[in-house]
Amino acid sequence: MIIFNESTKEFHLQAKDTSYIFTVLRNNQLGNLYYGKKIRHRESFAHLIIERKRSNVSNVYEGEESFSLEVLKQEYPSYGTTDYREPAFQVLQENGSRITSFEYNGHQIYKGKKKLEGLPATYVEYEDEAESLEVSLYDQLIDAEIKLLYTVYENYNVITRSAIFINHGKEVLNLSRVLSASVDFFDSDLEMIQLSGAWSRERHVHSRKLMPGIQRISSIRGASSVHQNPFLALKRPHTTEHQGEVFGFSLVYSGNFLAQVEVDHYDVSRVTMGIHPLDFNWLLKNGESFQTPEVVMVYSDKGLNEMSQTYHHLYQSRLARGKWRDRVRPILINNWEGTYFDFDEEKILNMAKQSKELGIELFVLDDGWFGSRDDDTTSLGDWFANKRKLPNGITGLAEKITDMGLDFGMWFEPEMVSKISELYDSHPDWIIHVPGRHLSHGRNQYVLDFSRKEVVDYIYHRMASILKEASISYIKWDMNRYMTEIGSAGWSEERQQEVAHRYILGVYDLYERLTTAFPDILFESCASGGGRFDPGMLYYAPQTWTSDDTDAIERLKIQYGTSFVYPLSSMGAHVSDIPNHQMGRNTSLETRANVAYFGVFGYELDITQMTDGDKEKVKQLNRFYKENRRLILNGNFYRLESPFAGDGNVTSWIVVSKDKQEALAGRFQVLSLPNTGLKRMLLEGLDPDYEYEVMGLAETFFGDELMHAGLRIDLFPTENRSADFSSQIFKIKHKHQ
Repeated sequence: MIIFNESTKEFHLQAKDTSYIFTVLRNNQLGNLYYGKKIRHRESFAHLIIERKRSNVSNVYEGEESFSLEVLKQEYPSYGTTDYREPAFQVLQENGSRITSFEYNGHQIYKGKKKLEGLPATYVEYEDEAESLEVSLYDQLIDAEIKLLYTVYENYNVITRSAIFINHGKEVLNLSRVLSASVDFFDSDLEMIQLSGAWSRERHVHSRKLMPGIQRISSIRGASSVHQNPFLALKRPHTTEHQGEVFGFSLVYSGNFLAQVEVDHYDVSRVTMGIHPLDFNWLLKNGESFQTPEVVMVYSDKGLNEMSQTYHHLYQSRLARGKWRDRVRPILINNWEGTYFDFDEEKILNMAKQSKELGIELFVLDDGWFGSRDDDTTSLGDWFANKRKLPNGITGLAEKITDMGLDFGMWFEPEMVSKISELYDSHPDWIIHVPGRHLSHGRNQYVLDFSRKEVVDYIYHRMASILKEASISYIKWDMNRYMTEIGSAGWSEERQQEVAHRYILGVYDLYERLTTAFPDILFESCASGGGRFDPGMLYYAPQTWTSDDTDAIERLKIQYGTSFVYPLSSMGAHVSDIPNHQMGRNTSLETRANVAYFGVFGYELDITQMTDGDKEKVKQLNRFYKENRRLILNGNFYRLESPFAGDGNVTSWIVVSKDKQEALAGRFQVLSLPNTGLKRMLLEGLDPDYEYEVMGLAETFFGDELMHAGLRIDLFPTENRSADFSSQIFKIKHKHQ
């Protein structure tokens, strides 16, 4: 998987269908030679280094005009020594200089993959599935080292990258920019895809042609955010879902990030990704090191969907961990949209009882169970039961619900505190703040300073005491506001710009301790819906609440965009009440369920208020999901028709079992159109030689026909096929002779 040409000092990383090649240049720094479709190895790739005289450039060597870093592709570039593009890193030294010279100092190739200290990352379960490379770069003047880390997964088109900075010297260094990866492409004939949005419309797909200059997405909110996802892809102009070349870059991190593409005056495109350098600095003293988050790079020459499937398979099996990684998830009901803060034990038990009767498996108690919490102004941080609402406490309620045959779960927001709380009264300095400065709030709450170990310790012990006493099998971990006035009473003035990153390390630490102490609990991450839907969270919580917007029609765009990187097994998707609480839209129960099927299925409503007819439908919906959830959560997902293409009126997709024996397709229509022609769905992923039965039809079809001639929509009798907000589900099974 990793080959080193000793004589030419070239590294050739070979994934399944991918080659990534870089070299040691004449100045002993690293240059990038190639990233793309797998090519055969040769004894030298020196012909890919283009050195020639250029006008109006600065050159490295005096008296020589053909060696300039400005015109060479760099592997991990610095600034100030003839490369004028934005660098991957910058180190401020005690004399005020930012100039460095990190030169090749050796390397190590080994099987498997090491853990990243304090950070989530992809992993291996056996050594032979991956090979890793560590390249040491050394700056003699400041006695500092950079280790560039690469891992190649044999069975995927995946290369991961990160870096470690180590200060061996006596001088104190300031890391002001430490991105995780940089890749220089030889041209700019590419389009950049990003997943952007806002609360209730997260991860919409946007594409733009690369232009000279910098195109970037980022977050400086203290979280990856609903506004930009830490992902970008570069595709060729004619690349589609199922053909053409695309390069994906995904950052395994949950805090402030930067992802950008810089196109220079020679049409070279530089991708850089990592922690956002704005308001960041890391003090590095003698013997200290700094580990950057991991970037997961995926190459596909078979379109966007293959890139997505690679991310799905890797993140599902080599990023998510624990008992729930490979298991089907229970159908849950969450009381939030059903009751908000207005509930008591009797009401909750009645909801749970009726939920059990309808085939639901897990009851989740949301916000309002603790302190004196009747609205969003009080009690965050006071993680003890509100005895006025729950006279028997969480332990008593959990026992009654589990006695019904349901599992019990609950909501926490461990990173936040209300000013009206016992915790704030005792520790007002435990919040993120700057002394003497005005303190902003969001949702009447403040961010606890998770950069401080004593704060994380306290929250861990409060949560653990409840989890030890009660029968709890699920935790929804919420985070409802971003950071402002970032500062910490726990760190010196010279380390204040470390607080945002240290905060995320504290979040990861709490997750690690809780998931280790309570390995049977299923954790679902949430941040006002999808505000922290990123790979870093998936390392600890195998599923994420996809969006607070539960409207089925808006969820088509949200779930479609999310699928560019994240598997269906990571997407919490619920049926909610109508009119929808976010959009005010009325959609049929069938359509709400048909959209929510393609994720981790559940309900977000007061089931006691449903009609008897709807309750009977819920029983049928639950039976159908249970019959198909292993297929949905573990199959190969294909996007067929995009809500972002054309008028966006139709969305369709299909999930196919890995053995191609069965599939489940969904087609969704936003508005009814008059007098349309016959419609068909061109399916994907089936075996062309298999004969398939389609549920509801007597006739059978071969896979090649379903994929190339398509499935006629009008063959299926349905009352709502042409109505507004209509949907159809197609179950497809291999017909065995």
